[in-house]
Amino acid sequence: MVEKIKAIDAYTVFDSRGFPTIECLMYLDGGHQGRAMVPSGASTGTFEALELRDRDPSKFGGKSVYQAIRNIKEVIQPVLLRNEVKSQHELDDLLIELDGTENKSRLGANAILAVSMAYASSIASYRGLSLFESLPAKRDNYILPLPEIQIFGGGAHSAGRIDIQDFMIICNGAGTLMECYEMTFKVYQEAGKILKRENRLAGLADEGGYWPVFDSNEAVFQILTEAILQAGLTPGREVSISLDIAASEFYDKNQYHLKLDNRVLSSHEFSALLGSWLEDYAICSIEDPFSEHDISSWRQFTSAWSDKIQIIGDDLFVTHRKRLENGIRDRLANSILIKLNQIGTVSETLACIEDAINAGWRPVISARSGETEDTFISHLAVATGAGQLKVGSFARSERMAKWNELLRIERKLSDQAKFANDYIQFPWQ
Repeated sequence: MVEKIKAIDAYTVFDSRGFPTIECLMYLDGGHQGRAMVPSGASTGTFEALELRDRDPSKFGGKSVYQAIRNIKEVIQPVLLRNEVKSQHELDDLLIELDGTENKSRLGANAILAVSMAYASSIASYRGLSLFESLPAKRDNYILPLPEIQIFGGGAHSAGRIDIQDFMIICNGAGTLMECYEMTFKVYQEAGKILKRENRLAGLADEGGYWPVFDSNEAVFQILTEAILQAGLTPGREVSISLDIAASEFYDKNQYHLKLDNRVLSSHEFSALLGSWLEDYAICSIEDPFSEHDISSWRQFTSAWSDKIQIIGDDLFVTHRKRLENGIRDRLANSILIKLNQIGTVSETLACIEDAINAGWRPVISARSGETEDTFISHLAVATGAGQLKVGSFARSERMAKWNELLRIERKLSDQAKFANDYIQFPWQ
């Protein structure tokens, strides 16, 4: 028997872009409490749950979340106080029923998620456990995830200078989490030196990666490969390249519009371009290589490359079990990106992760571009044994908070901690 919910509070805080978001506090009647802050995305999939904003230009340029906060206090709180919630699943089912829409548009996915996460946090406090120990997830071992870390940001994350949204690295040769961090540190520092030397640094992107100035998308591969080599590491063996194409952002009228390269490509031509990059560079993972509406290209690309690299669906699946089920059936990818606020409850997120793992897919737990200092997803990655975590770059405190939380979890687990590279078979292996 768990403690009954005593009260819920919610108020405005600000994310890493300075936009309003929600912080929720949940109080249990035994004095335990939980806290959660919800993130926000810049490039969002068509099928994501709805983030409720007020759209009043006079209040934070339309970005305020006062209605979502009122929904927590005036709609959600009375229902939860009347009901004796006994589990995370029961709470989330109540929230889903109360909202009553397919995309959580009545109460707002941001309102619902804030309450769902705060409840998970409060139950961990009640049990005297860390969140990763308390979350109701199925796992065989506690596995520390392999980080996927942004070096260069583009697309919707850096005012669109380069078309591809994220150029990242995966330290597939690292034997420990700290070794992975050290490899990342070296590559990140070397990349910065190269950009400054060549006068190509415009600033930092939303997620802490460098915002570079290039004449072509392919030039970024060359600089990133150079940075890996200058860090004293071997591309492909110790450190590999990971991409988030975010292709829906430049897909229009059945064509892919690469503004930096001044090219408009058919689906077939764009697929051939991606294939040439995979042949020429040490790429082990690619996310959203096509628009979520270009299903035939997903199917053909996965058929050709799924035994060689990780192919991740983000906008395609939006952490939705039914969309994932269709993707597994139709063999559209071999991995899914997991974002709590795409679906809006902790329980639905856990179920989607479990479905992916049961199908032999690798889930990648992900932050959003508009992040907070909340470290929930670090615990989620360990609790579920997902094996991978993507939170942005190796800079900016809202990103480093998640990487540092993994170190704290590792210290608590001590000898129980397993590192993903040693315990999980990834698609690129």
